[in-house]
Amino acid sequence: MKTILGGFCLALILGSQVQAREVHSESGAISVEVLVKSVKSWDGSELEAYAPGKPQISILKITIAPNTSLPMHQHPFINAGLLLKGELTVVTQEGETLYMKTGDTIIEVVDKWHHGMNESEEPAEIVVFYAGIEGQPITLNKDQE
Repeated sequence: MKTILGGFCLALILGSQVQAREVHSESGAISVEVLVKSVKSWDGSELEAYAPGKPQISILKITIAPNTSLPMHQHPFINAGLLLKGELTVVTQEGETLYMKTGDTIIEVVDKWHHGMNESEEPAEIVVFYAGIEGQPITLNKDQE
């Protein structure tokens, strides 16, 4: 058990220092793969500095039904996701488009109007991590301006 825990701690420490490669513990029981690491969002925009205030992390699992489009919205904070299942298309108000399939990651655009669509016949599931500020919304819908 100590070997597994030690390997896990080693993997966590090394995982923050590696670039898209696997790190193995001595026992081989733990591996870490960096899925995404960037200072830019998916459209190439530089990520902004974190806002002042008390940090609040939110992790959401979002299921989008087949043939469903989300409303136009924006996020005032940095967020990133992993598409667990299905396909998604993300489109900015300016028409920039990102096509995602199962296993793809996204570093979302910040303060930029966009929406997502599941144009397939299967549900899409995405886990999204938000680095927000306590008491402030993580999503703003355009129709509620």
